[in-house]
Amino acid sequence: MTDPTQQPYPQQPYGQPAGPVRPTTAPDGTPASDKLILPAFLLVFFLGPLGIHRFYVGKIGTGILMILTAGGLGVWALIDLIMIVVGAFKDAEGRKLLSWT
Repeated sequence: MTDPTQQPYPQQPYGQPAGPVRPTTAPDGTPASDKLILPAFLLVFFLGPLGIHRFYVGKIGTGILMILTAGGLGVWALIDLIMIVVGAFKDAEGRKLLSWT
């Protein structure tokens, strides 16, 4: 007979996430954004001049400006793309996007 206190599979403690944990702070100690890099990257890559990625991270005002200027004729969108890839892009509250998934 088996011991009823043993479980056949290891279980996560109650309340703990079952996957990779997103970082809550950047290496420099500043808080991390709850927004993900991958959706922001895809939005700026495919819809960059429309500024949809700015709406995603909560920057409504600059999103509207990007729509009106076609992303600074593409230059502003290119700069945002580079900033997202290198990990320097921030959300509306000034927190860096740190997690891809």
